[in-house]
Amino acid sequence: MSVESPISTSDLASLGEGHLAYLRRMSSDDIRARFPSAQSIKPGLNLWALFGADGTPLAVSDDRGSILASASENELLTVSIH
Repeated sequence: MSVESPISTSDLASLGEGHLAYLRRMSSDDIRARFPSAQSIKPGLNLWALFGADGTPLAVSDDRGSILASASENELLTVSIH
């Protein structure tokens, strides 16, 4: 009987890469910390962020619908993180 090794953190992070993304509501302060190019976003806002399956930031918007449309255009299946 063979025993399979557990999945590594990097293997787990790559599952769904290019096919799966997650949607999360975040404060603009948290977004500025995760998206280096988002430093001009005003503090104190509630925004939507789209991340790749491995946690790579993909998009930010104040409109949930536009984030979902962006994911759909890029053929990404989205899930919400609460």
